[in-house]
Amino acid sequence: MQSNNLNRCVLLGLAGLAIGAVNAQEPVDWDAIDLRISHVAGNIHMLEGRGGNIGLSIGDDGVIMIDDQFAPLTDRIVAAIGEVTDEEVRFLINTHVHGDHIGGNENLGNAGVLIFANDRVRMRMVDASTTHAALPVVTFSDTVTLHVNGEEVHAFSVPPAHTDGDSFIHFRGSNVLHLGDVFRTNNFPYMDLSNGGGLPGTLDALAIAIGMAGPDTAIIPGHGNVSTRDDVVEFRDMILIVMDRVSALIDDGKSYAEVAAAGTTAEFEAKWGDPERFLTGLYQELGGQL
Repeated sequence: MQSNNLNRCVLLGLAGLAIGAVNAQEPVDWDAIDLRISHVAGNIHMLEGRGGNIGLSIGDDGVIMIDDQFAPLTDRIVAAIGEVTDEEVRFLINTHVHGDHIGGNENLGNAGVLIFANDRVRMRMVDASTTHAALPVVTFSDTVTLHVNGEEVHAFSVPPAHTDGDSFIHFRGSNVLHLGDVFRTNNFPYMDLSNGGGLPGTLDALAIAIGMAGPDTAIIPGHGNVSTRDDVVEFRDMILIVMDRVSALIDDGKSYAEVAAAGTTAEFEAKWGDPERFLTGLYQELGGQL
């Protein structure tokens, strides 16, 4: 029944309307996107495709999805999940408001999936005139716990980091943390200032993850590979190093162009890529004037 509903509601004409989803000038062959599901630990799997990593709690009570990528992929994502389990997708938790994480909300909402998110995620979606079916039905300012598939699935708000509506999800029995885009393994951090993100909250949120995780905790990043506590520590320490360097340059009166040319991220770029977006936000937050 659910799959039939999804087939009716996924229309390619609506696909490009996923919030902040895909640049219309860059057409995507959605059928060519490689979808991969891998087991993480316990009940938890991770689905990779195009957009943020999807966490999946799979068991006799049904499937909990963490984020849902883009609207044109919904049918294929549901089909891929169906290759792992006969149970239906019952719940969806959004880690934050960006379109590569909530683009499938409308399709899943129309199919009867119950959507959870931080209060501010719903507020920003309402402000963006998002369709009713895409909106979270259950919101929380602090925490919410689902008792599903034999474990506690604990979703909780963290300080404004990537955005002002970030949530972490802790699968307590499986010992897995999903950190959304607060943590990535293939990009520098992005503090989305226009959506309430910030540097202090990023450091605080990472500290929460580091404090919660043990040596055997599996950590799902918003983008990139399944990681460990040590990987999150490395990511946090990189931010602190670059922050100190940029702060010193700002104190010396350097412009953003001079900071960008100073090699403040040079030894980290092989791992985390292009630092421009990170440096731009960091420069502004530390008092620099663009």
